[in-house]
Amino acid sequence: MPQPSRLKADLLLVLVALIWGSAFIAQSIATKTGLAFLHNGASFVIASLVLLPLIKRSTVLPKGQWKWMLIAGFLLFGGSALQQYGLFYTKVANASFLTTIYVIFTPFLLWVLYGDKARKLDLLAALLALTGAFLLSTGGTIEWQLGDLLEILGALFWGFHLVLIAKHASNFDSISFACGQFMVCGLLNFGVGFFTENVHALFLPAVIGATFYRALFSIGIGYTLQVWAQKFTSATDASLIFSLEAVFAAVIAWLLLGETLAVVQIVGCALILVAAFFPQLSRPAETHS
Repeated sequence: MPQPSRLKADLLLVLVALIWGSAFIAQSIATKTGLAFLHNGASFVIASLVLLPLIKRSTVLPKGQWKWMLIAGFLLFGGSALQQYGLFYTKVANASFLTTIYVIFTPFLLWVLYGDKARKLDLLAALLALTGAFLLSTGGTIEWQLGDLLEILGALFWGFHLVLIAKHASNFDSISFACGQFMVCGLLNFGVGFFTENVHALFLPAVIGATFYRALFSIGIGYTLQVWAQKFTSATDASLIFSLEAVFAAVIAWLLLGETLAVVQIVGCALILVAAFFPQLSRPAETHS
């Protein structure tokens, strides 16, 4: 069967960014109840169990897949745990901006780990996306807090995860790989959460709703589509497209929560949009294996 075009894969990644942007509301609900690790753990384990019946019974997982699923699950754990826990010690706006730093980390990680030199246009697009995220999330000013360091460390984990998915997950079945990394991530979060958080808070009605929304949409659909779509586009392109998550989060907050955007934040949205579409303007239509 013919492979899908890079444009189609990138459009799927835009959908993923939209789904992830909507998940910020669910994550903020869990934070208000004092949950980070347990909320992450429940969300990822549920997502894994939902995907499990979709794996073909005839699927045989090669030895290499087990290795990279474990590493991917650990990176997901690091990114999700640091992001969620950091929200206890910083503003959501700071977290949203600092998470987006992975657009800068990704091309440098590709260069250091695999010798893939970043093009000048890629670096320009990354700087545009980061500037846009800064203006959108903070309005042009940022008050540094303890949680900001955790968010920056989390962004490094997200960058490593993007690179791993692009370089290694593309060699394996998308659904089984996603299912495996979710379970690893979920169990690691549970392992920490059971000793540090109130298990009973997981069963609050608001937390249950937030957990299932995140499990089914943000993780189950979002990360699974990421694994599949990144077979046909580069990690750098994917990171730029994922910066749209901040734009979608702002739009959803406007629609559902009545939050307004200042002129400087609208400028930030525009910069992110330009940066996200750079891959389509600067490369011929092609597929990546």
